[in-house]
Amino acid sequence: MADTPTPTSASSGGIESFGYRQELRRTLTFTDLLVYGLVFMVPIAPFGIFGSVFQGSGGMVALAYVLGMVAMMFTALSYAQMSRAFPMAGSVYTYAGRGIGAPVGFLSGWMILLDYVLVPGLLYLIAGVAMNSLVGSVPVWLWVVGFVLLNTVVNYLGIETTAKVNKAVLIGELVVLALFIGVGVVALAGGKGRGFDLTPLYNGHTFSWSLVFGAVSIAVLSFLGFDGISTLSEENRDSAKAIGRSMVAALLLAGTLFIVQTWVASLLVADPDALIRDGDPNGTAFYDAARTAAGGWLATLTAAATAVAWGFANSLVAQAATSRLLYAMARDRQLPSFLARIHPTRRVPVNATLLTAGVSLVLGLYTASRDDGITLLSTLVNFGALTTFLVLHVAVVVHYLVRQRSKDYWRHLVAPVLGFAILGYVVVNADIAAQRLGFVWLLIGAIVLIGLMATGRAPRLAVAADTADTADTAATATEENK
Repeated sequence: MADTPTPTSASSGGIESFGYRQELRRTLTFTDLLVYGLVFMVPIAPFGIFGSVFQGSGGMVALAYVLGMVAMMFTALSYAQMSRAFPMAGSVYTYAGRGIGAPVGFLSGWMILLDYVLVPGLLYLIAGVAMNSLVGSVPVWLWVVGFVLLNTVVNYLGIETTAKVNKAVLIGELVVLALFIGVGVVALAGGKGRGFDLTPLYNGHTFSWSLVFGAVSIAVLSFLGFDGISTLSEENRDSAKAIGRSMVAALLLAGTLFIVQTWVASLLVADPDALIRDGDPNGTAFYDAARTAAGGWLATLTAAATAVAWGFANSLVAQAATSRLLYAMARDRQLPSFLARIHPTRRVPVNATLLTAGVSLVLGLYTASRDDGITLLSTLVNFGALTTFLVLHVAVVVHYLVRQRSKDYWRHLVAPVLGFAILGYVVVNADIAAQRLGFVWLLIGAIVLIGLMATGRAPRLAVAADTADTADTAATATEENK
């Protein structure tokens, strides 16, 4: 296909071989990427959705996170393969577009927008609600405005500033998490809660595969963010392999922390049957478990940590990832060209960053007035991410096995097929409302795609400039990206 780079060009390493200019600043190391992924996933992410996962899994929260980690690990392996073939910003939009075809890439980018564009608004809302529970005199909407302004300023200052802030916040989260786990284990050993048992991993009274995978569709929200590492491919100063390795490492570390903390919290739940029956309408189940372990001070600490982690750290990297996706799609003329503008000195996609902030602010303020705002946004975020992950697995098979005639059947056939099967089952068992809204969004994307094709702007990706028959096309693409 004309839109697909040759193997030779892919192996050359630079994005210039794909018809693009290197405009973003390459300063990020493997450690920066790992920290970015961990902060995006939030090591204490289960704090905020623990009650929902507990109810959805029949108390088997740890099992839901184990299965979620396995599913995401297969997805990380597929990301690693595609990031090595196409070391560019754009995440699954780029990988599906170049691995399968430009129109598929556009639709994948359109679907992942449900995750990338909506998730900052969701995070700001959750943080605003959490802070309002601690400081009731300050309304939720004001907290949302404050978090949006703070994160926009940090992202505007450049990716190096974002990376430094990430490390500081990550240390704080890990300290709070270590404190909770340590105090929780001591409390269980001292007779609080219901003691140590295996019910968070398997409960014969409530177990069914459909039940657990339905809970996985909620728990997977905690894992979303590892894929954001791929959006920083053009700011990674190490080899392309660093992208895939940092994804796998981030997933292993975060997944282990998720499993341990939810196991301890599950054993500290005062009335498991009531939580399964009535749910967690106020979102305080985790903080109540912390209160059981050590009293009000630990409950307040974990609630405050959740607010800062979701409203500042996670939202900060979410805004950065979203702006890079918008930048990549605009650079390929699939979104308005003004979103591809790079700040002349800070080397960040400035217009995409500001637009992301504006959308997040509007969504946060709008959903803050709705009782179902968090549920509405979270279901759409999860559905958008999971459906594009399905396309990613297909892209690996098409690009490597079909086009490149790869003989590495584990990485290029077995692993992506297993990942597709697991995620497919999760999507089937997901919330019906999320399925409906997600397909409506997909239909809108298809209409936009038809409109682009009808007006002569059919999706086309810049091609390699290292062969005579593609040099002119690459030069034209470079001019359009200036």
